[in-house]
Amino acid sequence: MFRPVTKHASSVSFRLHLRAMATSTTSARTAHNVPLSLPEGLSEDQISSFKPFASWIDTLTKSLALQANKSHPFHSDPYALRNVTVQSYDFFGAGRLGFVKLTATVSNSAGESLPAAALLRGPSVAMLVMLVPEDVPRESDERYVVLTVQPRIPAGSLSFVELPAGMVDGSGNFKGVAAKEIEEELGITIREDELTCLSELAEECTERGASADRGEDLTAAIFPSAGGCDEHITIYSYEQRIPRSQLSEWEGRLTGERSDGERITLKVVPMQHLWKEGARDAKCLAALALWQGLRQEKKL
Repeated sequence: MFRPVTKHASSVSFRLHLRAMATSTTSARTAHNVPLSLPEGLSEDQISSFKPFASWIDTLTKSLALQANKSHPFHSDPYALRNVTVQSYDFFGAGRLGFVKLTATVSNSAGESLPAAALLRGPSVAMLVMLVPEDVPRESDERYVVLTVQPRIPAGSLSFVELPAGMVDGSGNFKGVAAKEIEEELGITIREDELTCLSELAEECTERGASADRGEDLTAAIFPSAGGCDEHITIYSYEQRIPRSQLSEWEGRLTGERSDGERITLKVVPMQHLWKEGARDAKCLAALALWQGLRQEKKL
């Protein structure tokens, strides 16, 4: 169902508050009794209640425990998490912890260490929204995908083309966040049960006995920068038939939460051009690969 969305600019601008690591630090311990160093201004309660930190250390601890299995490649000299040092942190708006930069020591008895610097920001969702003209047969492959064009300052861009996406809040309601982002960025109001989780369907297709993750408790999602960031993106799809005349109405539509600094323009592209129109966006390429693979497996 479509409805027009009117956004009003707010006088309250989105602000990112940075706290760099100070010379003085506080010593603490994690929930797993690992030594923890915190920079000035960040309390043990704040870092403990920061869900991305808790999820990261829980997942890592479970993965390290798997080394007890004789079949594990690190079984003979297992690695352990020795300590964690939080170097800096960012607050979003009114005191909500958003990003945490840390280093950790993960080493074995031989003194060999694993790279362990990470930016923790938590999970996100991305949405592959497909529009199908009502005048084509059900079996037709004619589809159009809605992309967003918006400033992405970390990429040095004021017009980055990508799939609609959003960060998951502390509630962990992935589908709810996806539905909300679709409404805010695209102007489509949908129910959560109308979304298809491509990431979970792909996970179900994996033969667990041959899985490369060796039983690790990783989320069904893509990790676009696993060497330095914990962010994992769960990908959903949504398909709707619309009058062909409405396709042109979407192109260039302005959307986004202005009070959060969003300046979004919509871009509608044919499905067969998605691989090149969204070639810079890892979410876009992953969504396309998942959708095509699941169609081949007859899971969609």
